[in-house]
Amino acid sequence: MSTKITRLSIKVQPNAGHNQVVDFNNNVWKVKIAAPPDKGKANKEMIEFLSDVLRLRKDDITILKGETSHNKLVVIIGLNPEEVNSLLKAICNKDR
Repeated sequence: MSTKITRLSIKVQPNAGHNQVVDFNNNVWKVKIAAPPDKGKANKEMIEFLSDVLRLRKDDITILKGETSHNKLVVIIGLNPEEVNSLLKAICNKDR
């Protein structure tokens, strides 16, 4: 059995009012995160937020590139790209 793996490009906006998936454009998801970009707090909260949205364990989501950047490459284990995109699209702009 093969493992489902997805690489996801995400642009993170820290210090937002709340966590939210905002947009999908040019194969990049824009995600607002309430935590500040201080000592990895925004990264940690982004992983927790994605794990809730995607119904995965936090250990199944890893930042591959961009630890200190707004632009991140994230690896998700357990879902294929279609499943990830479908779940993110379902909540995109939901709070707007």
